[in-house]
This record gives sequence, C-alpha cells and structure tokens, in this order.
Amino acid sequence: MTDQGFSVEEIDTGRPHPARMYDYYLGGKDNYEVDREAAQRVIDLFPDIVTMAQGNRQFMHRAVRYMVDSGIRQIIDIGTGIPTVPNTHQVAHEVSPEVRVAYVDNDPIVATYAGAHLLGAGNTGFLLGDLRDPQSILGHPTIRELIDFDQPVGLMLVAILHFIRDDEDPAGLVAAYRDALPAGSHLLLSHTTGDFHRLDGDAGEARDVYRDKGATATLTLRSHEEVLGFFDGFALVEPGLVQPPLWRPDEPVPTEEELAHVGFYGGVGIKR
Repeated sequence: MTDQGFSVEEIDTGRPHPARMYDYYLGGKDNYEVDREAAQRVIDLFPDIVTMAQGNRQFMHRAVRYMVDSGIRQIIDIGTGIPTVPNTHQVAHEVSPEVRVAYVDNDPIVATYAGAHLLGAGNTGFLLGDLRDPQSILGHPTIRELIDFDQPVGLMLVAILHFIRDDEDPAGLVAAYRDALPAGSHLLLSHTTGDFHRLDGDAGEARDVYRDKGATATLTLRSHEEVLGFFDGFALVEPGLVQPPLWRPDEPVPTEEELAHVGFYGGVGIKR
C-alpha cells in the first residue's frame, strides 16, 4: 500500500494516461512505455502539442502568481498531473509562504509522486479524487483540513476539462465547484481548442490518438464560446479568455504566425 491508501497494483500501466502523456510533452520522465508511445504518436502528427503544453504551463505560473498577489491564500488544484517543478505551491510560496494548496488527481501514480514532490513543504496536501465527483472532493478530509470555505479560494482547472465529455456535463461540474466557493474566489482555467487548427487533418488525428490508443480519457476540443461558458458566475480579469501566451505575458508577445500554433485558451475569473 502507498501512503495514499491504495495498492501499487491499482496503477494502470496498460493504457496511456493523459497526465503521464502531458509529462512526456513537457520532457518529463515519469511515464511508462505505453504513455510514451501514445504521446510520441501525437507529437509526430501534431508537433505543436509540445509548444502548447509548455505555454500552458507558463500561463499557469503567471496566473497563480496573479491570484496570490490578489490576496488568495488557499488553492485547490484539480488535475494537477505529474509534478513538474515549479509546482503550484512553489510558485505560490514565492509570493506568500502562507498559501495552502490542496492537490487533486485521479491517477494513483500522481499520488505516488506527490509524496516526494508535493508534500515536502508545509501547507500542502494531496487527495486521490475525480473532477466528476465534486461532493467527494469538496467533502474530503484533506480539503476540509486545508481549505476554509468562508474565505476566497483559488480553484485551478488547468488542462483538465477537455478530458470531460459533453455527456458528462462539464459546465454543470464547474458550476458545482463554483457554488461551493465564496464571493471573491478565483477560477484559473485552461482548455484545448480546435479554433486554430484544421481538424480534418493531422490535428484531428492527434486528438483521436487518445481514443484509438485506449487512453483513460478522451480529448474534447471546444470553441472559445464553449470555454467561455465555463466562467458563468465569474467576472473575467483582463485580458479575458485568450491564448495562454497573451495572458499577462512577461516575455515578448508571440507573432500572429506563432500564435496560430497555440490551440489553447486560458483565463482567470473572480466569483461575483
């Protein structure tokens, strides 16, 4: 048994997992052959995925700093994925060591690495949970220990909602979390889109790798309007819902040609 309360045998190494594939895109080594095979197939078809993953990660860092600069002192990071330095709590603690971070993921291997990479600092915790079960996550002892729902919370849904199918009601799931948060809470969200790539070519084939390789979650691309709907009940902060490199950049803004390769949207909203 691991310290997260599940057996090592529960780690599914027979099917690619999006968190481990994402780790591969970022150049990590915490993945299995089945993940590398699927991820490399995506890269071969759609090389932009590497730049997109890196840009999404950098957006997350800037957005976390923004939330903490704005006064957020507690964060729920759902779908944290394989820990990649710097992690959410490391970015947050650079601004304020007081920030408490509860990490959530549904992959047991993430929990295994959490013990080594996420829980060494104070004010952090991890729970094995599924975004599709809000009540289980919100009522979990780890959440209740770290998060005070009478104070604003930073909710992170970074590169996770595109693994929720339309028939699983992603908007309803986001609303369930939103309704549990007090006014002034922040939603940090990013999502893949097909708005910048033709989906009748290699980009579409790359998307379908998640299905064809039997990954534990399939990929659903959504338009700007669809992603914007997830912010219902939140006021978007400037510059709104944009491609990640355009969200409060701390480096030179990419050219239009470079942006054409970034099939992602990201934004931060504040609960009214």
